[in-house]
Amino acid sequence: MDKFSHLTATAAPLNLANVDTDKIIPARFLKTIKRTGLGKDLFSALRYNDDGTEKPDFVLNQAKYRGAQILIAGENFGCGSSREHAPWALLDFGIRCVIAPSFADIFHGNCFKNGILPIALPPEICAQLMADAALGHNARLTIDLENQVVVRPDGTKIPFEVDAFRKHCLLNGLDDIGLTLAHAPAIDAYEAKMPAWQPAITGV
Repeated sequence: MDKFSHLTATAAPLNLANVDTDKIIPARFLKTIKRTGLGKDLFSALRYNDDGTEKPDFVLNQAKYRGAQILIAGENFGCGSSREHAPWALLDFGIRCVIAPSFADIFHGNCFKNGILPIALPPEICAQLMADAALGHNARLTIDLENQVVVRPDGTKIPFEVDAFRKHCLLNGLDDIGLTLAHAPAIDAYEAKMPAWQPAITGV
């Protein structure tokens, strides 16, 4: 998992509440267990017409937001099913941070496990960031995880809360596998001792 510490990037305003995981990545695209290739189908129903052409009014289809790495969204983002493909699709598109008034619990946890930082801020603050994001790449936001602040284009710093353990994992690029591998010497030592006391398995 890539480390996350400091990000300055264009933010895309998605002023919708209750964006569920089926809107983020529709169920018909869940046939893969790969974490790559899903970005093209992110927000498929919102991004594309029935004939596959892009809807020009959708925010991520606009030229100034195609390289956005931050998403400003409405409340209860990521509700619905527990599919981990939702953060996979966001990450594959290039989104590293989502800011919203609130998140669905499972989606919130899945973001941290995949290198995405979800930041919950009061609705009135999110509205201000929406206004900043509406200016496109002329007004970039900075996310400083180490100091736990969002820096607006005018320099205003907005503090945010994040669980200390999850912050540690993001700063160091540690997913569940990485956390396990950090204990590799102890695991190896344990397994090396197993033949000495483990009963022989016979009759197999």
